Amino acid sequence: MDAMPTVELIRDALATVIDPEIRRPITEIGMVRSVDVDGDLAVIGIDLTTQGCPMRERITSDVEAAARTVSGVEDVRIELGVMSEEQRLELRSTLRGGKPEPIIQFTQPGNMTRIYAVASGKGGVGKSTVTANLAAAMAQDGFKVGVLDADIFGFSIPGMLGVEGQPTRLDDMLLPPIAHEVKAVSIGMFVPEGQPVVWRGPMLHRAIEQFLADVFWGDLDVLLLDLPPGTGDIAISVAQLLPHAEILVVTTPQSAAAGVAERAGAIAVQTSQSVVGVVENMAWLEQADGTRLEVFGSGGGQTVAGRLSKTLGTDVPLLGQVPLDITAREAGDAGTPVVISDPDSPAASALRAVARTLTARQRGLAGRSLGVTPVKR
Repeated sequence: MDAMPTVELIRDALATVIDPEIRRPITEIGMVRSVDVDGDLAVIGIDLTTQGCPMRERITSDVEAAARTVSGVEDVRIELGVMSEEQRLELRSTLRGGKPEPIIQFTQPGNMTRIYAVASGKGGVGKSTVTANLAAAMAQDGFKVGVLDADIFGFSIPGMLGVEGQPTRLDDMLLPPIAHEVKAVSIGMFVPEGQPVVWRGPMLHRAIEQFLADVFWGDLDVLLLDLPPGTGDIAISVAQLLPHAEILVVTTPQSAAAGVAERAGAIAVQTSQSVVGVVENMAWLEQADGTRLEVFGSGGGQTVAGRLSKTLGTDVPLLGQVPLDITAREAGDAGTPVVISDPDSPAASALRAVARTLTARQRGLAGRSLGVTPVKR
């Protein structure tokens, strides 16, 4: 005869249910309102974070499945409710590490997130494609990854990652959508399709600041920012808001593109940032006979890396050369990065190699607490 289920056993089982958006156990974030047992019936009260919670059905099914793993539970009844204002305030404070007001977590002492700002001198070099695929490749390798689409005017990350809908609002906090295990936020999630964003400098700065402070990113290993082309307002704002972000320059082999890309990296001189390396996109087109057709010339990536090394006085490596690959374009249009949809393709292999180089790097000591207390004499 099976043992009778208890409230404690059911609560232990519910601790295995992870909120799909917050990515924490529902027992930890105050969603489990009550647990009652009546014979073989488990009655569970769940408070959703918002009235229109998009994950209502998934949470309900996960809670029921977890409860049924407890020996003796034959039936489950779930009573859904919504968190009160006080509960949401407590939850927001918990997610912010005990701080009631929004903060940029990536600038806090002890934060270990590696931040890469993906930049280019001009548009059309595949910067967003590189960003989306690096994020997906890192997530596949088990890293917790976020992407901030900082290209306010030319946003494309939602489409490339296949993200639909808006972030869930928890009062003044946003819970970012997750696609391919990558958390992503973009202004494109808030404007109607086809509508342009017509903003000037101060509004651009405020938008980036809100995406960094108001979004619950969680404990990320890597944050990637897809910057707009050039060295304008947003590049400067990112340097101010995330002074420890490292710049990843994307270029094509063409000499004209390389010259412009060099300026995108050289902004590090003014902002006191570092350049982690250069990625050469559209490096060549592989032919059926195994030869390479250099559609846009050759050497641009190495040229940019060499010139930036000289300008910055430090080694700026060419991290990878990504060939022209029709599967990469098709994958981006379909909302599934090529590193996932066609992992053995030439472009996917090159992008995954760059991603692994970036995640293998050790984070510097800048901004980190050393655990040392000054002694007064």
